[in-house]
Amino acid sequence: MKKILILFTAVCFMFLMAGCGGEDKKAAGPKAKTAVSLGMLRLTSSAPLFIALDKGYFAEENLEIDQQWFDAAHPIAVATASSKVDVGATGITASLFNMAASGQQLAIVADKGREQKGFSSSALLVTSDNYNNGITKLEDIKGKRIGITQKGSTFHYMLGRMLETKGLTLEDVEIVPLGKLSAVMAALESKQIDGAILNEPNITKVQTAGYGKLVTQVGDVIPYQTSALFFSPKFLKNEDAAVRFLRAYKKACNYYYDAAIDNKDPKKLDEVVGIIAKYVKAPEADIKLGLPYIDRDGKLLDSDIQTQIDWYTSHGMIEGKLDPQAVTNTSLLSKAMQK
Repeated sequence: MKKILILFTAVCFMFLMAGCGGEDKKAAGPKAKTAVSLGMLRLTSSAPLFIALDKGYFAEENLEIDQQWFDAAHPIAVATASSKVDVGATGITASLFNMAASGQQLAIVADKGREQKGFSSSALLVTSDNYNNGITKLEDIKGKRIGITQKGSTFHYMLGRMLETKGLTLEDVEIVPLGKLSAVMAALESKQIDGAILNEPNITKVQTAGYGKLVTQVGDVIPYQTSALFFSPKFLKNEDAAVRFLRAYKKACNYYYDAAIDNKDPKKLDEVVGIIAKYVKAPEADIKLGLPYIDRDGKLLDSDIQTQIDWYTSHGMIEGKLDPQAVTNTSLLSKAMQK
């Protein structure tokens, strides 16, 4: 009887421990997905984001991405600074620097496309009529009406910096701010402007349609960290999610670089082009002609941030002084690369 009692006690103990083990396993299971809102434009330079979405890299990091689409860079910067979106993916503008100068805590954290010699990202185009009439060089646009999205935008900066390399200034052209990329392209097509600064895939769209011709790629004139990923003040406080986001993003940058920059695997390139085309809603043939340079690990060309701040300040577009360290945060990407 005593042996039976001991055996019964042992069996009960085993069941009890099994139950406890199950509870522990349940407690240590996967956490609930972290929702992350992402503000984007339908541009080729967002390729790593499209890859991370399409190939499930964000899902692997237990992130649920709420895709929010915008028509211009400035509204994304505003939405990110006010934490209406967690992550903004767009151009680095004067308005963003002004937000940082006023004390808002949004941060530039990673590369999302830069102007690099030999790569198509942003460019100056003129109407086909103007080109055929001899407006074929940067200095030829003196006195012409040039369309941009907004004053203080990346396009405004590109135009000013490029003109300066030819001894000209913004005063030597008539700047026409039109708000949206679609409006700039429509004005170029209807010849309401003589030229415009555009980015991919719109550069290729305009040339394919026949109403505009390329004068120069911006990257052939100046090196420039055009666009970036920004984290909102609220998202910056969630370091775990921020690092996971950048880990997925870095993985996608690796994939894009191997396919589009190293370009050693035609099948991988075709896959990446197909992914980009799906998100930007453009023909694959157009996408393939205008793939921008993006750093393999998503690292910023952070030395250029100071150049941009100095230029915007000298042109009266930034109020007060701004230290580049106040608007950049490269430590999160470094942590993502370590894990």
